[in-house]
Amino acid sequence: MADFELHPQLVLDTVFIARLELCDVLLQKDANYPWLNLVPRVVNAREIHTLATEQQQQLLEEISFVSEKFERLTGAYKLNVANIGNMVPQMHIHIVARFEDDVAWPAPIWGAKPRKPYEVDELDRLVAKLQEAFSA
Repeated sequence: MADFELHPQLVLDTVFIARLELCDVLLQKDANYPWLNLVPRVVNAREIHTLATEQQQQLLEEISFVSEKFERLTGAYKLNVANIGNMVPQMHIHIVARFEDDVAWPAPIWGAKPRKPYEVDELDRLVAKLQEAFSA
């Protein structure tokens, strides 16, 4: 995995939270929704079916692990989990905490509202809270 590099758009749009066995956990910098990305550190990975069987199994375990902690942390009504990648081809799994009163509910979040930056203090607090949750 020495040649693995995070896609430049993900570098711009996210903050590093934690490193798991296969994936990096990243926070999307969009205050409209609590939103994580899991990025497998696999060179040229675009689709789940292209991963080795063991990597596929590990990915599912990490999606479940992160989803459970994230749901508990946010109190989400529903989690949206997706591997879309139309804009960023590097495989990344979206885990979005949804609430019945969020700005896009019940529609999908994609394009519903412009990205809303976090206030610096709010982002710092959330990153610390997430890093603590995923280090335990």
